[in-house]
Amino acid sequence: MTLPVPRSALADTVLERLTAVYPPAADPVRAAEAAAYMKGVAPFLGIRTPERRALSRTVLDGTPPPTEADCTAIALRCWELPEREYHHFAADYLRRHVGRCSSGFVPVAHRLITTVSWWDTVDPLAAHVVGPLVAAEPGPARVMDRWIEDDDLWVVRTALLHQLRRKETTDAERLFRYCLRQSAHPHFFIRKAIGWSLREYARTDPEAVRGFVESARDRLAPLSVREALKHL
Repeated sequence: MTLPVPRSALADTVLERLTAVYPPAADPVRAAEAAAYMKGVAPFLGIRTPERRALSRTVLDGTPPPTEADCTAIALRCWELPEREYHHFAADYLRRHVGRCSSGFVPVAHRLITTVSWWDTVDPLAAHVVGPLVAAEPGPARVMDRWIEDDDLWVVRTALLHQLRRKETTDAERLFRYCLRQSAHPHFFIRKAIGWSLREYARTDPEAVRGFVESARDRLAPLSVREALKHL
């Protein structure tokens, strides 16, 4: 699905600064190592995360708080750039400003999740962008009920992980239902996500997770069980 990029003076400023500041910090050797580690999902500039975030603070110095349209424009325009560090910048920016976005931002999140997809962007978007959007309004929770049925494994992974930071406000029934719905999924990233989501909720309600795993052990993959019970 193609989404229009809103006009945004803030996005113009941020992208102009970003593309001026990041390239001089590039390290070709580190870039090749990062691309190999990430299975070639995208080219890298080779900027280490602490240095990249320091540069990002320089980029954002003095910029005003964004509107939802600004967030959309910045994210989509960053995703149009090939190097992965720009995608990481956008994910960090959205994490910081997701409270300024409504449920109308969910299609943008979907676009990001399904474009140049790998765990390094999908997981922070799931837990720190989609998760807060779902927690803030009732509508996106119903969207998650559709995403858990999706053919795209990264959309399914997002549905599984979107409650990762919810703690006491976790909808346990939905979490357990999603885990069962995808328990037979053949892909490592889904089986791992099932175990991770359960392990994280076990920090809040260990007995509920232990009981669920015992009742569903014959349906859950061994990897999911090991991850779920790792700290129990």
